[in-house]
Amino acid sequence: MSSFKTFLKSGHGPTLFASFLYFAFSCCIWVLNGAMAPFITEEFNLTPAQKGLMLSIPIFAGALMRFPLGLLAQYIGRKKATLVEMGLIAVAMLYGYFAVKTFNDLLAMGVLLGIAGASFGVALSLGSGWFPPRHKGLAMGLVGAGNVGTAVSVLIAPPLAQAFGWQTVYGLAALAIALPMIVMVVFAKEPPDVDAHASFREHIACLFEKDGWAFSLIYGITFGGFIGLTTFLPSYYYDQFHVSKVEAGQLTMLAAFMGAALRIFGGWISDRWGGINTLTGVLVIVVVTLVACGNASASLAVTTLLFMLCFAALGAGNGALFQLVPLRWPASTAVAGSMIGEIGALGGGLVPNAMGLSKQYFGSYLYGFLAFAALAVAVLVMMRVMQLRWTRTWAEKGGRARVAPVATQAGRTTGSRITPAPRGEH
Repeated sequence: MSSFKTFLKSGHGPTLFASFLYFAFSCCIWVLNGAMAPFITEEFNLTPAQKGLMLSIPIFAGALMRFPLGLLAQYIGRKKATLVEMGLIAVAMLYGYFAVKTFNDLLAMGVLLGIAGASFGVALSLGSGWFPPRHKGLAMGLVGAGNVGTAVSVLIAPPLAQAFGWQTVYGLAALAIALPMIVMVVFAKEPPDVDAHASFREHIACLFEKDGWAFSLIYGITFGGFIGLTTFLPSYYYDQFHVSKVEAGQLTMLAAFMGAALRIFGGWISDRWGGINTLTGVLVIVVVTLVACGNASASLAVTTLLFMLCFAALGAGNGALFQLVPLRWPASTAVAGSMIGEIGALGGGLVPNAMGLSKQYFGSYLYGFLAFAALAVAVLVMMRVMQLRWTRTWAEKGGRARVAPVATQAGRTTGSRITPAPRGEH
């Protein structure tokens, strides 16, 4: 407890909380179509491929909107950027409530839901911006635990849709977004960190570095897998095990909650054990559980337990990756995080599409699981090769923050300091 108090005193707790709440509400709204997919599918009589397309569009749109929001945050401030985004989310939800009448309208609504998915990079940078490098992994993990909003969505949206109609849920979301807006206005403060003072060239430098693309591919497995599977699972449970629409959401919630909760653990353990070490374990668990899930489709209990373990690993992996980001890009964490979030989240859009196509053309979801597991293996091999250079340049062995001794006037060492990544390191 005392160490956590020390952690909070090293930064600004109210901004951390406001960032978490903002990200949680954004995640909740982002996956609404997935949470209500059994209702929507029934009304529009969708094929598995159409369902996969409907579920993937919000993920793709959210990914593509992240980097522009990150750039906007550099010029108007992160706090103001969050308020702009939440205002747009409210307008989008009103469109869903009043205007969605056809399948094409539903696809357009998917694009608008992507506005909520753009929040990630700015939320993490705002919440962690007050904290020193040695605590950024935990700070980002706490904000990133706003992924729990996906669990809340799949838990509460189906009962609301059953009671009031699925379009009414959009209208309720338009009202609910007012809460994080008020908290952001009252409690959050713009961080004084270097992100706000970096040049435009420094902002976009990570776009031209191999490390940026490597991080994006890793994130495509960890966060892409998390958001893609969260969006897909209500439909999977409903179709595969013939549970009720509400029960499908409840089962999905168990897995999604594990992923959100373990994100904090991933950031915390990575500060101590190293993000590279943590990600290695994460990717191994993801591969094994995905293959097992694809072959356990006859047992609801076994499948649910496997999904919970898989999501726990994915959540820890998300925290681990973003422990490494501020070490690699200390002067442009916000935009680097947004870029990685944008490219990586695109991986999530592949999941429901792959599952829908596998079901429609092979009569089983197995090949969708196997395809994603194969991608995870490829990314694991890539990371283990590249980490040899990472630990020679900007990180300690295993991916911990690099520490150098601080000399006194007498030439003795009295402490340590965190050393940033060298500029121009590629």
